[in-house]
This record gives sequence, C-alpha cells and structure tokens, in this order.
Amino acid sequence: MKAEERWQARFRAPRTTLPVWARQAPHHAVYRSNTSGTWEIYAWDRATGQTRQVTNRPNGTAHGDVDPTGQWIWWFADTDGDEYGVWIRQPFGGGPAEPVNVSPGYPCGLGLAANGTAAIGRACRKGFQVVLVHDNENPKLLYEHDEFASVAGISLDGSLIAINHSEHGDSRHPALRVLKSDGTVVGDLRDGSGKGVTGIRFAPVLGDRRLLVLHERRGRHEPLVWDPVTGEQREIYLRVPGEVTADWYVDGRSLLIVHNHRGRTELLRYDLAGGAMTPIDTPHGVIDAAVARPDGTVEYSWSSAAQAPVIRSSNGHVVINPGPTAPPSVPLEDIDVEGPGGRIHALVSRPIGTPQPYPTVFLLHGGPSAQDDDSFQPHVAAWVDSGFAVIRINYRGSAGYGSAWRDALHGDIGHIELADVAAVRDWVVNRGIADPERLLLSGSSWGGFLTLLGLGTQPKAWTAGIAAVPIADHTAAYEDEAEGLRAYHRALIGGSPAEFPDRYTASSPITYADMVEAPVLVLAGENDPRCPIRQIENYLDALSSEYNVYRYDATHASRVVEERIRQMRTQIDFANRVLARP
Repeated sequence: MKAEERWQARFRAPRTTLPVWARQAPHHAVYRSNTSGTWEIYAWDRATGQTRQVTNRPNGTAHGDVDPTGQWIWWFADTDGDEYGVWIRQPFGGGPAEPVNVSPGYPCGLGLAANGTAAIGRACRKGFQVVLVHDNENPKLLYEHDEFASVAGISLDGSLIAINHSEHGDSRHPALRVLKSDGTVVGDLRDGSGKGVTGIRFAPVLGDRRLLVLHERRGRHEPLVWDPVTGEQREIYLRVPGEVTADWYVDGRSLLIVHNHRGRTELLRYDLAGGAMTPIDTPHGVIDAAVARPDGTVEYSWSSAAQAPVIRSSNGHVVINPGPTAPPSVPLEDIDVEGPGGRIHALVSRPIGTPQPYPTVFLLHGGPSAQDDDSFQPHVAAWVDSGFAVIRINYRGSAGYGSAWRDALHGDIGHIELADVAAVRDWVVNRGIADPERLLLSGSSWGGFLTLLGLGTQPKAWTAGIAAVPIADHTAAYEDEAEGLRAYHRALIGGSPAEFPDRYTASSPITYADMVEAPVLVLAGENDPRCPIRQIENYLDALSSEYNVYRYDATHASRVVEERIRQMRTQIDFANRVLARP
C-alpha cells in the first residue's frame, strides 16, 4: 500500500466511541461512529445485537445520550455544525424525533434522570442557564448567571442537580453547587482561588445523593466523594505520579480510577469500604473512556500511537467491532527537555526509511489544557507516512502534569507556550533529529493560534506554518465567539478586552503579522463559533508573507471523513511544496 493510500485508509477506517448504556436498562446503549462517513449517533440493543443509525446530518452530530430507563435517545441538533441549536429526543427503537421544549443555545451539559426529568445547560449572549424539563413539558428555569455554568449531573431520581459554575469569575477553576428541583440550594463546594472543584456524576443508585468530584487541593486533579446534604467529603488519594480521575461502579460501592501519567493511562478499582486498590489489566497505551458494567466488568476504548482504537472489555473480549481495522503506525519515543519553566515532556514519531535529520512538523495541540499522548492519531500517522518526523510538545498550559503547569499561562498566553516550543526545537535540532532548514510549525485551534504567533515572534526559526481554525486576533475573536469561550478568555487573560487591552494585543498574532517571513497555510471553518472567521480574515489582510487559505463549510473540526482527508492532503501538499520535497 502506498503512503497516501495508507494514511487515507486510517481516516476512512470505521471508528466508534465507547457505548453509553442506560442505567436501568443496560442492554440499551448509544455510541457515536463514523461508519457512514460522518460522525453520527447509533442505537445498540445489546440483547438482540441490532444497531440503528439514529442521526443523519450533513455535518454530523457531536452529542448524544440515552436516558436511564433506556426509553429515549437524546442528541443535539446544531445548524451546519455551528454548535448552536436544540436538543432532540427520539424513542430508542425509532419513531418520530421531537425537539425538546427549550430555547436554542450552545450546549452546557445534560443530565437525564429516571423519572423523566432532564437538566439542560445552555448559553447565549444573555448568559448561562440551567433549565429543568419533565417529559418535555414546559421548561422551568433553575439557575441563571452571567458567568459560565454547566450541568455536572442529576441524581438518578431527579431530586438533585449539580452545577459547575464560575460566579467568582474563573471558568477554569469552577465551583460546585447542588440544588433541589425546586431551586433550593442543598450545598456549595469551592476551594478558593486557583483550585477548581468539578462535579463528575452522582452515584448511580436511586436515593443516593453522593456526588463524585474532582479537586486540586494537592496541586493536581484527584477525586473525592461529597455528600452535599451533610457536607461530608472523602478524598481518594493515590500515591502515584500524574493525575487521577474516576467514575462509579454500578452499585456505588467502588470507584473506577483512571490514572494518567506521561501520556499513558491505566485503570484501577478502588473499594470505598476498605480502601483496597485493584489494578485492571489493560494494554500499554491510552484509554479514552471507561465504564463499569452491571456484572463488574469494565469496558474501555483503547489505542496506542502504533495501534488503532478498539473497544475492549476487562474479560478479554472486543465489545463492538465497527469494521476493518486501520493500518498500524509507528510507536512513540518520549523525550524530556529542560525548558525555561521546568522539564518539558515531548513525543517524537519518526518516519521509516527517511534519513536524519528529518523534515519535521512541530504539531501543537489545542486547548490549551489538552495533552498529547500515546493514542492513535490518523493525522500524525499521515505526516509520518509522508516522510516527516512529528514532534508534539506538552508545553506549559497542558493537562496531565499538575495544576501549576496547567495554570502557568495566566495573563501571558502564547509567549509562555512558545518558549517551551523553542526549547524543544533547539534540542531536536542540536541532536540531529530535525533538519533546521525544513521545520514546519503547525497546529489546530489553540495550536493554530500558537502557530501564527510563533511565525510572527520567531520568524527565523520556522520554514513554514500551517494553522487550522486558529485564533489570530483575540479581541475580534472575543467579540464574535460563543459565550462559553468568552468566559474562558476572561479566565486565561484575567478579564475582557476592555479591562486588559494590552494583554489581548500582546498575545494576538495579528500584532506581529508584518514580521512573518515564512509561507503560511490557514484552514478556516465558515461556521466556527470557537475561532470565528472574521478575525482570521483580519489577520490575512494584515499578512505580508505568502499565504494560502483553505475554507470549508463546517464548524471548528469537521465531522465528515472525506473533508478531513481533503484537509490532510492540502496540508501535506503545501508542506512538500514550500519545503521543496518531491
């Protein structure tokens, strides 16, 4: 198989997310899959083995769930992928789909109870709301605020609703409130400035009011169990490096622990009664999601950089097989580089059959609080197939390395991350891994922002740049972006553009557009609410260097397989041309 055929086969290979099952009808499950060529919602009756494609929309569907009774499938219908729309529900076995009686908005969480009550979070220019709907009756406003809020969960009986909120003005370090369905406050949990508490899920048992929470009291994410009525808290402390999250076992007596360290994950079972910890045997790599089944087995979505994703069970079986497996890729190499703010963990993927020093793509992740890891990434493998080394950097701001590392960006976004990128660039060039004359800076979303900023502030360091759906002008982006992103901007920079105009200007790539020397490719979504098109157009108007633009009629990241292939081909063709590669 030729290189391009191989990487296209990876994009086209059917992929499936971990099925989500109904708590009171565990044979009813929903999942997302790209089997049709677009990411859509599917229903799966595990008792009969029958599957049904629930949604069929030109730009795909991003959110879907099933209610605890297994009677209703819920999915979010946005407009042309712009993330603004309404929730739809449909009987599990099929039939008429009906819009839920809540005004359109940007989704901010969904909680479904066994009594037919739904807690729906939504955002619009007027702020953030949480509304309750019972069996699609008229909605009841439960919570409203100008600052960010989202539904963390609803108890199985529908009596308690948990809301993550930032009434204190910091959406990156939320507080937690539990309300009764009549709006009465049951309990509040907040750990103070710079230490967020985030609700995960109520215990999956009728009448159980305990809420699983993530906190940052020891400088990293760790779970605790909170009773909002009594205020009792139980912290779950593991003497392991990295970060920890968790979910419930079905009986509420144990927790399913997910331990993340250096871009790999492992699973453990934690017994709440005795504190015993039991490892769950999983392959070396990354677990995207995991869930405990009623029989005590654990199902999880696993992959590694070299091996395509698979949905497995702890009993050794493959849970669901959507079709032919994607061709394998190369394994990762870890490197550690001393940077200006501490040791930087980076990942190297080397092409086979290409001599050093390699033409190299520095592929910067989004977020910024995301993490590059050892999971299977078709776009990374495509670069490797095309003869490029790929360097991915968990710069300051990345998740997985503690709260201080993640929060180091506050007030000076962009420049701090790029100082780490520069340190890794020098390291791989000095060791003969990367060819200094063939260095491509690239990224999507926040990574696209860093790409444009790096091309302007480090013009001699890069041969070319590719920025997909980037932030190019923070002030203009703030004016046009979705309300949740505005709150995130305020949390990162310290306030709005009106409050800190100098900070917004200093971190905006448009400020340095006239300093860019390298050729640039920009990919932009026409309906992107996260990195709106107007601010990208402003940047391109200010750019004096050679540039190409690829515009597509979709949102932040396309859910259509063939569109992603077109974008990948455009990027590789651009890189080969500007780096004078055959």
